[in-house]
Amino acid sequence: MNLEFTEEQQMIKKMARDFAEKRLKPVAAEIDEEHKFPSDIVGEMIDLGFLGVTYPAEYGGAEMDTLCYALAVEEISRGCASCGVIMSAHNSLACDPLNKFGTPEQKEKYLTPIASGKSIGCFALTEPEAGSDAANQKTVAVKEGDYYLVNGSKNFITNAKEASTCVLFAMTDKSKGVKGISTFILPMDLDGVTVGANEDKVGIRGSSTCSIILEDVKIPAENLLAKEGDGFKVAMTTLDGGRVGIAAQALGIGQAAMECAILYAKERVQFGKPIANLQAIQFMLADMATELDAARLLTYRAATLKDKGVKYSKESAMAKLMAAETASKIANKAIQIHGGYGYINEYAPQRHWRDARITEIYEGTSEIQRLVIASTVLREFS
Repeated sequence: MNLEFTEEQQMIKKMARDFAEKRLKPVAAEIDEEHKFPSDIVGEMIDLGFLGVTYPAEYGGAEMDTLCYALAVEEISRGCASCGVIMSAHNSLACDPLNKFGTPEQKEKYLTPIASGKSIGCFALTEPEAGSDAANQKTVAVKEGDYYLVNGSKNFITNAKEASTCVLFAMTDKSKGVKGISTFILPMDLDGVTVGANEDKVGIRGSSTCSIILEDVKIPAENLLAKEGDGFKVAMTTLDGGRVGIAAQALGIGQAAMECAILYAKERVQFGKPIANLQAIQFMLADMATELDAARLLTYRAATLKDKGVKYSKESAMAKLMAAETASKIANKAIQIHGGYGYINEYAPQRHWRDARITEIYEGTSEIQRLVIASTVLREFS
């Protein structure tokens, strides 16, 4: 693995960092406090090409590699975790399956608007009874002539409120189990589609997280993505890439938490000297820096493997597991370093902790990542 960034990778990292410093960090606390989707900032992210980083130019994308994407998500999330997940869910979960499994006609009609940033995309797999057990789909799609009649509900859908296009999973043949799940391109303005109220979340409060209710929705048969019965494969393939995005988001949150802890430790004087001089604080900071870099290398490796077109399920699971748990640990220690101030909303560590916590849950909990890793390791030594 080449540890030196290309000129293009350095460029997008710098561009994303500059944008995070100038536009995101100054308003991140306000976005969190108001629970408001940052439409104006997302518009600026669109202008910079952040909503279609890796996708072909012919479909409106910036045509960069996955490491460029990971670097950009990391820097954006360092400035504002809500903006990071808006970007990650749109790129990894909406654009990627359309690009990978869509026909040329489907890409032209549905990928182009979202990869170019003219509209937002979302991904609807999770249901009230299908979280970690993603195969337990209750939403049903019945073929009737030239359309599928879809009924069911999805929940915890990122970007649902703003999305114009949804990558939707539904059961087309219950008798086949996971092989009976199919994927559809759902225009969100179809009759029978209702988006629920925005969930009142602990963290990432600037991104919308809603339920989607589907009542006798007629999806054109031409909107079937891949083949009938390929839905589970589409979902798992998509989530492999999505985990790289969430790992990168966690890196950004962890970096932000560590930076605020360092600054505070240098300024806070106790026992006649800055607490940064105390060995107990230095050990915390040393662990933060070491574990964050380890997670970063795992994430960059997974991104690089994705571009090589080789199987990287284990590596993306490792990256997400390590990055998510490291971000939470760093944010927790940042609160400890701040002492009582860390427990006050005016200071950033509590926001970083709240934002980091979800990275251990969505796009596969830490427990699911461990199952993915263990199953691969066991196969390799069978």
